[in-house]
Amino acid sequence: MDTVLRGFHHVKLPVSDIDRSIEWYERVLGLRVYIEFVEEGVLMGVAVADPAETVSLALRCAPERTAAMAGFDPLALCVPTAQALKAWQQRLDDLGEPHGGIVTGHAGSVLVGLRDPDGIEIRLYQPSGGES
Repeated sequence: MDTVLRGFHHVKLPVSDIDRSIEWYERVLGLRVYIEFVEEGVLMGVAVADPAETVSLALRCAPERTAAMAGFDPLALCVPTAQALKAWQQRLDDLGEPHGGIVTGHAGSVLVGLRDPDGIEIRLYQPSGGES
């Protein structure tokens, strides 16, 4: 069938300070810039991905939109095992990044309360039926 979807290409998030957000997404989630979007000599956005290129996000400088997103959780990144989710929790603790811990979700375990510099919540999700 020609109308098949195969996942996401990327998710775009608004940020108020592109440099601060790049630093946070690199330091906390280990994502690296692979494309820069420069407009009239000004860096306005980036595409970032994990080393295996399984996750791709676009960060777009849009200060007027970030306030509306603060506290919202538009993104849940998949973690393959309960052990990996616990490793992420330890990593965040080691970095001094506040979060709400691991809770039981509707279909798995979720590390909640991790917020980027603009207050957008990024969740780490280990689906039910995954390896323990």
